[in-house]
Amino acid sequence: MTDNINIPQFPEPYWRDSVTFPEFPKLEESINADIGIVGGGITGITTAYLLAKQDVKVALLDAGVILNGTTGHTTAKITAQHGLIYDELIEHFGTNKANMYYQACMEAKQFIEQTIEDLTIDCDYGKEDAYIFTNSDEYTSKLEMEKKAYDKLEIPSELTDHMPIDIPMKSALVMKDQAQFHPLKYLKALVEECKKLGVQFYENTTAVDVEYNKHPTIVTREGNRVTCRYLITASHFPFNDGEGLYFTRMYPDRAYVIAIKSKKDFPGGMYINAESPTRSIRTTSINGEDLWLIGGENHKAGQGKSTMEHYKALQDYATRKFGISDYAYRWSTQDLTTLDKVPYIGRINDDQDAVLIATGFRKWGMTNGTIAAKILSDIIVGSDNPYEELYSPSRFQADPAIKNFTRINADVTKHLIKGKLEYTNHSVKELSQDEATVTRIRGKRAGVYKDKEDKLHALDTTCTHLGCEVEWNSGDRTWDCPCHGSRFSYTGDIVEGPAKKPLDKVELD
Repeated sequence: MTDNINIPQFPEPYWRDSVTFPEFPKLEESINADIGIVGGGITGITTAYLLAKQDVKVALLDAGVILNGTTGHTTAKITAQHGLIYDELIEHFGTNKANMYYQACMEAKQFIEQTIEDLTIDCDYGKEDAYIFTNSDEYTSKLEMEKKAYDKLEIPSELTDHMPIDIPMKSALVMKDQAQFHPLKYLKALVEECKKLGVQFYENTTAVDVEYNKHPTIVTREGNRVTCRYLITASHFPFNDGEGLYFTRMYPDRAYVIAIKSKKDFPGGMYINAESPTRSIRTTSINGEDLWLIGGENHKAGQGKSTMEHYKALQDYATRKFGISDYAYRWSTQDLTTLDKVPYIGRINDDQDAVLIATGFRKWGMTNGTIAAKILSDIIVGSDNPYEELYSPSRFQADPAIKNFTRINADVTKHLIKGKLEYTNHSVKELSQDEATVTRIRGKRAGVYKDKEDKLHALDTTCTHLGCEVEWNSGDRTWDCPCHGSRFSYTGDIVEGPAKKPLDKVELD
């Protein structure tokens, strides 16, 4: 039971709470660099490290602080087992490209292992088998199809009816010799190495535009510029679309993690189920004890039930299956999925071939973000990379791209119209502390939040990206857009793009 368990009041990932990072200045002037990188997650930092080792001058900008985005909120599995993906990849891309996807993931894993050894990084790295399991007859047959795909691609694996962890299951597919680590201990070491190699880091520096003449130039919110030979957008959602219409070619998906202690011993392994709702299980070490990370509850950003209900569902699951002796952390994350589930990595378009992007990692950012860094750095230094064509952002697979394009944008249209019509009749005066409501102020839809000091924060709920109406996220105290995943704090500031401008404040009478 969890009656006496203290539930964390505010969401905070264990990874960030357990590591102290250096602070970096805000960019206060215009500068030149060989390479400008926007985004301080695993892709941006790894790319900076690879290029700086080759005497390339790199400037890296982050709108907030480094490693506080998707990378800082991961479950940090280093694996090529990205859900039920390989049978689908073979069907849509063919065996050769499906095999390249697997090899890219394994090359990323090997790179991480080698970097840990080269830099002597203490980051709780450990090899683990990765399991996809199911309790569904429907998904039992899907696991059998995935096993056939593994065999076709010569992926070491086993289909089994038993797992080390004591939870109900009918079947499981295990991928051998995968890994896990503490991602921010690893990346902190890369940041320190980057500093030694001359990489310039700038925090609290928001890139808002790109000027593309002979060379690309990053334009910041304050009007400062970074002129460079190549620009890399590694900011989760590309801050510069480059006429690629990426907001129509991806959809944002949220997920949740709770970190608990159990009286049970963790038996090893990494686990994720095949069906919905998703349940992901792994462990890490905290003060010599096992900290169980229970994740899942995927849904489209800004849609569905109250976000606190997702945390509650994970808590109930952990209580039933493992027992909770301490509820240490909770956090959520958001990532993007492309039309064909393969990330977009490479040149943003043919006309702007010095602007590169990496996005659409589908919550498998440790391997996808690392191989992205290798592809991008190879493009810049002129080395051939065998995976460049597979991940090219300009690719288009007719199946399933057309169907998914239609589905994604039909959903956007539905929420665009629905949001304009929805609001409550709740009086702002009836709000309790830490509550929010959507109402109308002077005839216009507005969102109002009352903080712990009884101060009211009123905002225009129209997303500054393309005009959808944001919805309240009670779990993270943010306003989230159901169309393209932009997120804003209760004061209106941008938490995640593609929006470039904050929500407008509304004066209360």
